[in-house]
Amino acid sequence: MSMAVIGMIAGMALAFAGYFGGFGAFLLVAALGAVGFVAGRFLDGDLEPGEFFRTRDRGERRR
Repeated sequence: MSMAVIGMIAGMALAFAGYFGGFGAFLLVAALGAVGFVAGRFLDGDLEPGEFFRTRDRGERRR
């Protein structure tokens, strides 16, 4: 399934949630969709847990 079809399905789900459930349902569906997306990327091996908690190295060292 192409990414365009997946995006269309997600958009339709958000539209139905917004129309029938109101703005709160729209936000809930969007938030759970984002969580599912991150979990899917993690299970596929595209993300690692350390990427969320790693500090950025700015090239400066404190003494």
